[in-house]
Amino acid sequence: MLLNECNLHTIVRLPNGVFNPYTGIKTNILFFTKGESTKDVWFYEHPYPEGVKNYNKSKPMQFEEFQSEIDWWGDEADGFKARKETNQAWKRSVEYLEGRGYNFDDKNPYEVLKKDLNPDDLLQKYQDAQDDIQKLRDQLKIILADALNGGRP
Repeated sequence: MLLNECNLHTIVRLPNGVFNPYTGIKTNILFFTKGESTKDVWFYEHPYPEGVKNYNKSKPMQFEEFQSEIDWWGDEADGFKARKETNQAWKRSVEYLEGRGYNFDDKNPYEVLKKDLNPDDLLQKYQDAQDDIQKLRDQLKIILADALNGGRP
């Protein structure tokens, strides 16, 4: 109904903690206009400001932090033609959302993949690399010994 009877034009994805202490999970704000169907949905992932890792009751989100959304927003009258995809903004078609079973929890396609920095995993990778290096050294020793002995074992 939301896609057929309304134009769901924008979903702003807010980060964790915006509504603490009531909920610490991420929250989405949906913007739609009744009376026309949806063709595309824009997603905008609101970033934390520099130096902020989470919002809470004593350090809430400030209105000024929405300036990036305000600058990007554009004009609904022209179908938001001025909007551009950025590291925080991307567009999805209705067909894409239908194919996902109408799941609007769309991950940011521009988000840099985070590396796994688990110490146990890193130590195992280091040990595997050291084992590979030792195997290559052993092979090199055999080749050099073979060459120095004129090909005789």
